[in-house]
Amino acid sequence: MWTEIWVAVGILVGLGLTFATVLALANKQFWVYEDPRIDQVTDLLPGTNCGACGQPGCHAFAEVIVDGSVLPGKCTVSSAEKIEEIAEFLGVDAGKEEKRVARLQCAGGRMEDRDKADYQGQKTCRELAVVHGGNRGCAWGCLGLADCEKVCTFNSIKMNDNELPVVDIETCTACGDCVDVCPKDLFTIMPISQKLIVQCKSLLEGDLAQQICSVACDACGRCVSDSIPGLIEMHENLAVIDYSRNELASPSATWRCPTGAIQWVTEQQFKVASQPLFPLGRVEVLSDKQVRL
Repeated sequence: MWTEIWVAVGILVGLGLTFATVLALANKQFWVYEDPRIDQVTDLLPGTNCGACGQPGCHAFAEVIVDGSVLPGKCTVSSAEKIEEIAEFLGVDAGKEEKRVARLQCAGGRMEDRDKADYQGQKTCRELAVVHGGNRGCAWGCLGLADCEKVCTFNSIKMNDNELPVVDIETCTACGDCVDVCPKDLFTIMPISQKLIVQCKSLLEGDLAQQICSVACDACGRCVSDSIPGLIEMHENLAVIDYSRNELASPSATWRCPTGAIQWVTEQQFKVASQPLFPLGRVEVLSDKQVRL
């Protein structure tokens, strides 16, 4: 009996030593050097792993910084001080990348776009969208059940009293989670310098568009006439902006819009607290902000 026990123990010890030797040899054979600066740079990055830099996480971003593929400034989430610290540590130029934020292409909340049915199902936009495209009058509009708010890792989206998501441009990392989760494809990641925004995706025109939503684009074409040629075009009854010509954009494209579907946004796109709707009419421009009176 004892002989059998010792034989079994010997076999196990032998197997253990064999596998340990194989692993040690494999580790030596396939060992890959990693620059120790990568971990140091990773510690200096925000650790959000948001992907706004184009890499899957902060460690992967640190790798491409250290090998010189990109400059530290491509991280738009870090503070300017941290970016400079990384640049000084590596002895490279900090570089600069324009901050990008998520923008919602819809301004039709519950005050502008009425419900066409009483929905009693799961309180998510994705579930609601399955049921005849949703319960709102506009088939292209925001459903207002806050999937984007729930999925935002950085708490950068809050629903306002008008059931529209408000993006905090200070904390938004342009990670794209809201883009992926929205069943109506209403979110777009834009450089913060892109201030001219069409807040509508409806393909209806004229009175029919306005009967469904008071802030819908009615395809009047005035924004096209009031902007630099080629900057805005009408496509399937919707104003479409050529953002490659963003430097030519100005608030004048919004001045004669009868519904306010096109806006010049300088700060937050919407207020967190809902505001009463202003009657359409005279438009004043204060600095580079549009105020409809």
